Amino acid sequence: LILIGGFVQLLAGFLAFRKYDHLGGAAFLTFSALWSSFGATRHLVDIGAGHSKGFTAGAIAFLVLNAFLIVLASTFNIVLLCLTFAVELLIICFLLFTLENLPLPFEIVMLIIVGVICFYGATASLANSMFGKDLMMMGPALFTAESSKKDTEDPLPCICPKSHCTSGLRTIADLLNTGAVCGVPTDTVYALAASCKHPEAIEKVYRIKDRPQEKPICIFISNLDQLRAAAPPISPLLWEFMENVYPGGIGCIIKKGEWLKKLGVGAGYSRVGTQDSIMIRVPDLTVLVHLIDMTGPLAITSANPSGEADSTHHNMVISRLGHKLEGVLCDGESDEVVASTVVNCTKIDESGITILREGCIPAGKVMQIFESLKNK
Repeated sequence: LILIGGFVQLLAGFLAFRKYDHLGGAAFLTFSALWSSFGATRHLVDIGAGHSKGFTAGAIAFLVLNAFLIVLASTFNIVLLCLTFAVELLIICFLLFTLENLPLPFEIVMLIIVGVICFYGATASLANSMFGKDLMMMGPALFTAESSKKDTEDPLPCICPKSHCTSGLRTIADLLNTGAVCGVPTDTVYALAASCKHPEAIEKVYRIKDRPQEKPICIFISNLDQLRAAAPPISPLLWEFMENVYPGGIGCIIKKGEWLKKLGVGAGYSRVGTQDSIMIRVPDLTVLVHLIDMTGPLAITSANPSGEADSTHHNMVISRLGHKLEGVLCDGESDEVVASTVVNCTKIDESGITILREGCIPAGKVMQIFESLKNK
């Protein structure tokens, strides 16, 4: 029984730590050590004159440690508080035993009380966990901290919804559709996004990044079928090349034209790309594709001040540019640490392609794809 009791308490502590319940874990590990010590000395060790000082010191140490657990348990729930208080009385039994002055009725009563509380607590925890609601009451905390975590943290500088929540995606889409600039995750690094229907938002992107006006901004679309529907004057070789690199971390620069308005670029036509060309990319990130479906084509550029390193986590975007943005769609670590590879395809039929920037996709792989298609 001694071994079984100690093992059960040890198992309860281990499971509490697995659930990140550090208070419960510490309490049950302490109870396991106490149960084993008390049981072993009570039934297996002969406490005689001159041999009890070490056991007495151990009992006092348990008393002090469990007193701290009582204080902590008062901020957790009534059941745990009652259990730690009953254990404190049980430790007194242990202390009286080491002093050879333990009344048997007192010991029996305390063991029964501890057993009943343990049984109720274990049953309540199991039932509430299985059914996902409070079927058996554990009681409220007697004391709560005056300030919550939200009070102690600095408020976020902009709206920062989570990417896995539909409501979060809608929030960012609504902001973009009203002309806001937001930080968004991509399949490479984090980016600043503005709706192509709002040229003033694209202008704001330049100001936020302190980006030189001569550097063009590309657009993202959600799929290649959108491009086909706009019917741009694209050669079969270029179509084939884009079908092999989209979706993914390669952006293709193609000739600009009125067909962009059919694509949904709208009033932002003159603010994306250059006068003659534009870079288009189809990202390989589900959340961003859904966002583009809700907003139409987005003007995109990396979410970092010009000349600085790319942002690879939403926290970097918030800390560096959050005070200048209306929102950041939080998606954790980015898939890559560098931006996309940029390929000039404006003369693909005459002289082939040119790698303008090597990013997450190696230039050699891009050229290999192109050569294999050209040879066909």
